[in-house]
Amino acid sequence: MAASAPHGVAGAASPHRVAVLVRDGVLPMELGLVHQLFGAARSVRGEPLYSVVTCAPVPGMIRTDADFPIRADHGPEALEHADTVLVPASHEEDESYEDGLPPALTAALDRIPPGARIASICTGAFVLAAHGLLGGRRATTHWLSTDHFARTYPTVRVEPEVLYVDEGRVLTSAGEAAGIDLCLHMIRRDFGAAVAADVARRTVVPPHREGGQAQYIPRPVAEPDSASTSASRAWALTRLEQPLTLGELADRESMSVRTFSRRFRAESGMTPMQWLAQQRLARARQLLEGTDHTVDRVAAESGFGTAASLRQHFQAALGVSPRAYRVTFRGPGGSSEVDRRDTPGSRPKFGRGPG
Repeated sequence: MAASAPHGVAGAASPHRVAVLVRDGVLPMELGLVHQLFGAARSVRGEPLYSVVTCAPVPGMIRTDADFPIRADHGPEALEHADTVLVPASHEEDESYEDGLPPALTAALDRIPPGARIASICTGAFVLAAHGLLGGRRATTHWLSTDHFARTYPTVRVEPEVLYVDEGRVLTSAGEAAGIDLCLHMIRRDFGAAVAADVARRTVVPPHREGGQAQYIPRPVAEPDSASTSASRAWALTRLEQPLTLGELADRESMSVRTFSRRFRAESGMTPMQWLAQQRLARARQLLEGTDHTVDRVAAESGFGTAASLRQHFQAALGVSPRAYRVTFRGPGGSSEVDRRDTPGSRPKFGRGPG
C-alpha cells in the first residue's frame, strides 16, 4: 500500500485514502455525508487531507433507496489502496445476511489491506458482523435493528444507546445522521480537533453531538401543556463548574424532584445527573482539545472537582485517561502542561459516553 498522509500531519506525501463501498439499496444521504465531511478537511495550507472514492463489488449502476440510481465507476480494486473503508447501509440487503454475505461482497471485503480502518454507518454494521469483523467487539447500529443484530450475531457486544463505537481498527455508528458524528470523530482522531471543528463549521453541524441514540427512541412524552425542563438545562450549562444538585435543578422549574426527574427523562432519554455528567465530560473534552490547562484545572472548570474524579469519569465513559485523550486529539506535542500521573492508555473507545 503506497504511503499516505500520517495521522495528524498536514501536507504529508499524499492524502489519506477513503473508499466507500456501496451496494444496491444504498442511502444517498450516507454516501453524500462521507464525501462532504472528508472532502472538507483541509491542512493549514488549504490542501485536501483525504481523497474519497466510491466503489462497488461490481462497478456500474447501483440502485439507491430513492428514485434515482448512482454510478460506481470503481470496482473492488479500489479497496486495495484504502486507508479507511466506509460501508454505508443498504435497506435492501443488510438484515438478510444470516446465511452469509454474497460471494462478490465477500471477495471485495477480502481485498481490504490488513492495516486499513473499517467503519460502518447505520445497518452497514451487519456487513461487518457477517464478515467476522465484530466478533467479541463492541458495536452499534440503528436502534430499530439492534435486537435483530444481537440475535443474529450473539458474539458481538451490542451497545444500542450510543451514536458510535470506536474499537480501534473497526468502528460502527447508529442511524444515518450518526454517520456524521462518526466521520467527525475519525477526522478528529486523524488530524486533531481543530481540523474536525473546521469541517463541522463548513458543513454547519456540531463538532460533538451529546447524548446517544436513546434520545431518539420513541417513548411516552409529556402532555403538551406540561412544563418543560429546558430552562434548568440552560441554567446548568452556564455553571457546570459548580456542585449542582438534583434539588437545585428541580427548583429552577418549580417542580418536585420526583416530577422533575420523570419529565427530564421523558424529554432527554436520561436522568438529570447522567445528563449533567455528559455535559461536564463534553466540557472537559473541549478544554483538553483546545487549551494547555493542567488536568487539575480542567477538572475544576468542568465541574469534576478533582483530577482523580475526572480520570475516573474519563475511564468509565471513554476508556482512556485525560492525558491519553489529549495526545490522541492534539498530538504528542499538543500540550506543554499535563498531569504526569496520567499515562497513555488505549485509544478512546467512545461507546460509553457522549457522542
